[in-house]
Amino acid sequence: MKPGPLHHLGTPDDPVGPPGRRPFPERLGVSSTDAREPVAVVAAGPAGAGRTGVLAALLELDSGLLVVPSGGWLVIRHSAEPTRAAYVPGYRTPHAYRPELPTAGPALARPPRRVELSLPQPLTRRFGVVDTPDIATLGAAGCGVLRDAVGRAGALLFVIAADQSFGATELSLLSDLAGTPVRVFFAVTPGAAGWAAGEGTAAVWESGESGGPAVDPVTVTVEAHRAALLAAVPGLADARWFPLVTGGEADLRRALVDWASAEELRRGSLEPPELPGERGRVPVLAEPGEWSEQLDRQARTAARRIRQHLALELANMHLRLVQEIVFGVGCAGLPQLLDREVAALSLLATAQCDHHAGELVDDAAGRLFGAPLPEGVRRRIDKAVRWGLVDDPAGQELARAFLVTSTAGVASLTGPAAVDMLSAYPTSPRTAVLPPVAVALSGGCWQHWRSPGNNDPSAARAWAQRALREIELELSREVARRFEAVRLSLGAVLSDAAEHGLLLA
Repeated sequence: MKPGPLHHLGTPDDPVGPPGRRPFPERLGVSSTDAREPVAVVAAGPAGAGRTGVLAALLELDSGLLVVPSGGWLVIRHSAEPTRAAYVPGYRTPHAYRPELPTAGPALARPPRRVELSLPQPLTRRFGVVDTPDIATLGAAGCGVLRDAVGRAGALLFVIAADQSFGATELSLLSDLAGTPVRVFFAVTPGAAGWAAGEGTAAVWESGESGGPAVDPVTVTVEAHRAALLAAVPGLADARWFPLVTGGEADLRRALVDWASAEELRRGSLEPPELPGERGRVPVLAEPGEWSEQLDRQARTAARRIRQHLALELANMHLRLVQEIVFGVGCAGLPQLLDREVAALSLLATAQCDHHAGELVDDAAGRLFGAPLPEGVRRRIDKAVRWGLVDDPAGQELARAFLVTSTAGVASLTGPAAVDMLSAYPTSPRTAVLPPVAVALSGGCWQHWRSPGNNDPSAARAWAQRALREIELELSREVARRFEAVRLSLGAVLSDAAEHGLLLA
């Protein structure tokens, strides 16, 4: 294997370079689908479209089972026994709920990030179902989380009523999905005044009136919605539309099952039974060069770039919070608004750490074994680096959940279980080198700002500024810790290889 061109941190990515090279993620986009991710359909849409009723009809359930606290996500999975669990940041274990009484259970200090409902329902054997908050309540940050979840799930079910139209937020979300592997399905429900009330629809002529032909209001409404969408997002011309009239749920169900079956086969074929370089000897090049010094410099550069970008994101977040406190949600809505913002920031920081940690492995190992690295060799090194982090006491503490307190400080809980409580959409077991970044608001923030005595916008602005400053300091230290741990673990793996002349992982 001959050495090839190496990718340097901070330089533009080559679009015709080795597969897997992606630009540095400066914003949350549609994530790529992993073969290990479970197939799922994410439901979204504006308020009042009847999305809960559509999912209840698809799953043949009572709609009361699908009710979750405001702002929470609902994840529906298959299991032999029905269970309902709320995942609340700040706890290490989920709270169990009785499925037939969705509002039962202990009083929680803050709303859960997600509620998981597991049922012995046949359709959930084929794919998971995820319901999300109304798009108007998500905001820019929540839509970023939604884009990430839809990319990993594989499909979006967008529910809109006959008397509604696509807003700017909805069109922005759908335009981001156009041109990606995500499949989009549209379900149109009757409006409050019936099918003839859709905005932009033609007048409905009854058979025999004024000599005009009979026009189906359902067809007119669906075609009007489709035309309005394609005028703004032509990339979704292949999306399928389903009016939810008699038998419409069955047609939608069959379409989703057909997609899920094909998607399972596609994901199953993404990885061959054995990857190149997964087994066998991997010798070190005769002249590997000064890989150790370069690794040190690149680790520092990667940490600095991420810290600078997160500082800029937090500054922009502060401006949005101040605007919403003064002109929007006010003091009572501050906790939920900030919680959505830090949820999106967590996903972005995780993507950025994964990006640069992967480049460190590619570049440093490429100097020893030749570039580009075969995928099997790359995975062997990743696994060895993860084991090195587990053996290191500092590396064990990287699985940490950061909680913003009512005093604008940041506390932390360690362990994968505490981190999982902060996920709006659960992930499959990670194969990345580093654990995810996880930030959320503690229940004390909700209790503090919902108190009638704490309704001072000036105090809320000062509190938000202090909280964001503490988040920035803690994340800056965390990023530095992460890349120092990766540098040491990766350096140990490659030093053993250089000493023995071949990869020992």
